[in-house]
Amino acid sequence: MDQAETQNEALAYLSSLPSDDPQRPETKRVDTHANIIFLVGGKAYKVKRSVKFPFLDYSTLALREEACKAEITYNRPNAPQIYRQALAITREADGSLTFGGKGEVIEWAVEMNRFERQHELDIIAEKGPLPDSLSDRLADMMVSAHETAPVRQGSGFYSELASYVEQNDEAFREHPDLFDAESVRHLTETSHTVLAALHELILQRGDQELVRRCHGDAHLRNIVLVDGEPVLFDAVEFSDAIATGDVLYDLAFLLMDLWDRGQQRAANRVFNRYLDKSRLDAHSEGLAALPFYLMMRAAIRAKIAASAALNQSDPTQKQLERDQAQGYFRHALAFLDPSRPQLVAVGGLSGTGKTTLAYEIAPDIGRAPGARVLRTDVMRKRLLGIAETEKAPAEAYTQEASQKVYHALDDTIQSVLAAGHSAIFDAVFAAESERTRIESIAARVECGFCGLWLSAPENVLKSRVAGREDDASDATPTVIDTQLGYDLGKMTWTEIDAGRDLEATADQARRVLTR
Repeated sequence: MDQAETQNEALAYLSSLPSDDPQRPETKRVDTHANIIFLVGGKAYKVKRSVKFPFLDYSTLALREEACKAEITYNRPNAPQIYRQALAITREADGSLTFGGKGEVIEWAVEMNRFERQHELDIIAEKGPLPDSLSDRLADMMVSAHETAPVRQGSGFYSELASYVEQNDEAFREHPDLFDAESVRHLTETSHTVLAALHELILQRGDQELVRRCHGDAHLRNIVLVDGEPVLFDAVEFSDAIATGDVLYDLAFLLMDLWDRGQQRAANRVFNRYLDKSRLDAHSEGLAALPFYLMMRAAIRAKIAASAALNQSDPTQKQLERDQAQGYFRHALAFLDPSRPQLVAVGGLSGTGKTTLAYEIAPDIGRAPGARVLRTDVMRKRLLGIAETEKAPAEAYTQEASQKVYHALDDTIQSVLAAGHSAIFDAVFAAESERTRIESIAARVECGFCGLWLSAPENVLKSRVAGREDDASDATPTVIDTQLGYDLGKMTWTEIDAGRDLEATADQARRVLTR
């Protein structure tokens, strides 16, 4: 019996498995280009097709066994709730098939706990903006995945990126009806130039153990809510080269997918909260590579969509794939567009809504995925080595301790701006000297600068502070009493009335920024 017949026999066995869930009595089969999945009650069984592609080889039983075991190895750290085990399908002496019997192994399958399609993030994202709380948990998910990922070499990753540029160029030129020849030439030449400039940075990040064997395919379709928590599944198991990359390159797929789906706020928040919480990427020099990483993720999706369109017989689906290919290509071009970085300083007493405003306007400032939001409250807790929501001791607020926080943020801001990325610095800025210092940083790196001073009535400030939960700020109504006595000195920043709702405050800020 040849491999195709043997595999068909195993597939027939899986399709006949009885359901263990009366609410889901029918077995469902899902086919992809490389896998066949059977949904059986509360379980799912994935079989690797007997196929061979340039990037993937499942053509022998031994290779499929290796792939099934690798899928468990690379997915269980991120998704233990889903991935159970690799199972052999065996033919017993009486000719019957079973899992893990004593007879001849005829096929391998990955056994998983089943989840429903409507819980996948791409479906949820279609329903409207993702809530900030979910974006925060997505950032936590990516931080956790990267901290446990095996370390790899930066040189190999750089070589792969160089090969991707060439592969993309070749693929785009095969579809002149989709991709304008001059735009393809511009994208390829710009990609070569930018990648060459990033060579030393990527090698350095490899030395810093920031190049790792990551998930490799972290887009919204591969994230599912399990008991309300986002879980990353279906990691690349078939290629170390494809799965290996800078942690920011792995993050870039999620950011790009959110950006493409019109979820700019979520993309910006995931980006910021990831950098706030990551113990690996404590500095910001790597942001210089992020536009290239975003471009590469979009470009690869563009060529895949273009190829998929050729294989569609349904005219509506064919046009959808073509539209997606062109949309991704436009993103790829835009991600590499030059952009002058801007520094926006948001000052005001506690309770004026500085952080809320910063996150509201950040997606619209600078290049994708928007401005880096930096907070004194977050940096203070980071320097102390405590959780953001844990109350800092009184000595953390002495003048000396506060200066240490400001100096650390000054260094971070300069790194962000020097990397070509815009930033928003959220702090009280009650002292004229503090405002002068942040302005001098912008002048030093020759970026744009805008200072906003938020004000609100005392009762509003105290009400907002009293109602805070799970926030990095330790401010209390008593702290506001102290702040109200500050001598602000000469105020040259644009004053914003922050006593009303967020929309009104943000509208004022945007008008100032667009001037």
